[in-house]
Amino acid sequence: MYSQICRRLARACMWLGIAGIVALIGAVSWQVIGRYVLNNTPTWAESLSLLLVLYVTMLGTAVGVRDAGHIGLESFLVLAPEKVRLKMEMLIHVLVALFGAAMAWSCAELAISVWEYRLPTLWISEGWKYVPATVAGALIVLFSIEHLIALAQGRELEPSWG
Repeated sequence: MYSQICRRLARACMWLGIAGIVALIGAVSWQVIGRYVLNNTPTWAESLSLLLVLYVTMLGTAVGVRDAGHIGLESFLVLAPEKVRLKMEMLIHVLVALFGAAMAWSCAELAISVWEYRLPTLWISEGWKYVPATVAGALIVLFSIEHLIALAQGRELEPSWG
């Protein structure tokens, strides 16, 4: 059941990422049209584009952790005995979970500390820049726990997009 919840969360992140990329393409296109066709650059388009890049990247990072799409060195693990390999994989997922927790905590503190300030071109809180990393950090913790459970049960995770 936990794995199904994580899979649905990852799939939702992918759909949000796709929507974010479409919005990003729209914002950048409008910026180019405004600058070169209308000779009136929209000031909000660049800020929105940067914000959308943060959201798409952070959601993609969390899904990459769940689907094991991140960069890893497996050359030594492949050669190791099964018990050693299992323990090393568990250690890796524990360390990734700790990183995700630290990222979520730190970015949440940053978001809270700048929430009163506004992004001048978008008129939204500056804290929204730190929300995607906070959410991604929490998702990384959830997905790392899912990997640890799967390793302990001796099973493979079903991919998010399958």
